[in-house]
Amino acid sequence: MKTLLISLLSSFVVLLSSLAATQPNVILILADDLGYGDLGCYGHPQIKTPNLDRMAAEGARLTQFNCPAPFCAPTRAALMTGRYPFRCGMTQNPAPDGGPAADALHLPEKEVTLAQVLKSSGYATGMVGKWHLGHKAGFLPTERGFDEYYGIPYSNDMRPVQVLENTQVIEYPVVQATLTRRYTERALGFIERSKDRPFFLYLAEAMPHKPLAA
Repeated sequence: MKTLLISLLSSFVVLLSSLAATQPNVILILADDLGYGDLGCYGHPQIKTPNLDRMAAEGARLTQFNCPAPFCAPTRAALMTGRYPFRCGMTQNPAPDGGPAADALHLPEKEVTLAQVLKSSGYATGMVGKWHLGHKAGFLPTERGFDEYYGIPYSNDMRPVQVLENTQVIEYPVVQATLTRRYTERALGFIERSKDRPFFLYLAEAMPHKPLAA
């Protein structure tokens, strides 16, 4: 039994060493209000998504999964922490125009984010897009593990709609018709700047959530 235990521990150490040596780049893309069946690779007969279909064909296409909450911020909290929304204190949406209680909502400081874990492992961490886990000082992406941030910190139909770079407002009012393109450009810029080290990019697109802009 002792020999078996030593062998198992040795195998585990080798596995951890192998994972530490590779440190693959991680790109996490989250589209706001995009339904499961709204992509060509999942069978939509009219919506054309050739680039996403190609990613699905060349990667892993998941067909069984569970959503931890039926709306925005709780799902994002679960994604960033790996915990159920009621466990990490995010069961409602923060909203600057939703009254004092909604305006004060945020992901509790005690919760550890995916960005914090990867940053502590030597990753460059960047976020582009919708955060929605707290828009007050102390709870923005660059204060929760991300090296840099560009985007609207809450839903793009909540007033005032403002684009932030790290913690500073750089655009108000926002031209939302160009937002998707600009998010993509910012994401590509982060990838280029981080190409010499392992990186984690969280691209949280605002669309196809309302308001729609053609």
